[in-house]
Amino acid sequence: MKTPFEITCVILSGGKSSRMGEDKSLLPFFSSKTLIQYQYDRLKPYFKNIYISSKVDKFDFLEKDFLILDEKQDIFSPILALDTIFKKFKNQKIFIITVDTPFVSIDSIDKLIKESKDYDICVAQTEKTHNLCGVFSSNISLTIKTMIENDIHKIGYLLKNNIHKILKFPNNGEFININDKDDYKTALNNINFAYNN
Repeated sequence: MKTPFEITCVILSGGKSSRMGEDKSLLPFFSSKTLIQYQYDRLKPYFKNIYISSKVDKFDFLEKDFLILDEKQDIFSPILALDTIFKKFKNQKIFIITVDTPFVSIDSIDKLIKESKDYDICVAQTEKTHNLCGVFSSNISLTIKTMIENDIHKIGYLLKNNIHKILKFPNNGEFININDKDDYKTALNNINFAYNN
């Protein structure tokens, strides 16, 4: 069966979860054992290949071939995660999404992929720019290496120094991050409401 998106997807799941106070990717979510499994299972049917980027192997549902472990374990930075990802995937574009954004619609993902054609990076924007929800090209690898050498870890810097597009979306709700306990409760209420109505 042909999947809608020929592009590879990587879910970022290697953050500190400091505001949550525990690893948010392992919290139960809706009908899934964990948030990461929910995000993985909901996206898997739409992508040719789907991987998880993490600091450690903490996933009992994932085949090891689809796990990307950060090369540097002691520094928490999405730039380092992207560096490891693009050492694996050369000369292609990757759809990047974080584990804590389980409401981003397939329709919005489709728009991001379609609009990324002439850009190295194409990310979503609502009330704020969602720097880790979008399409990233391996063309950015050199910028990433320079950033790491200079100890620069801001995704905004990566955008400014590559050909990028910021795609505006009207629905802020679908791009909400689950950062703390209150966000988590709200997300559980929202998903339960959505499925029961």
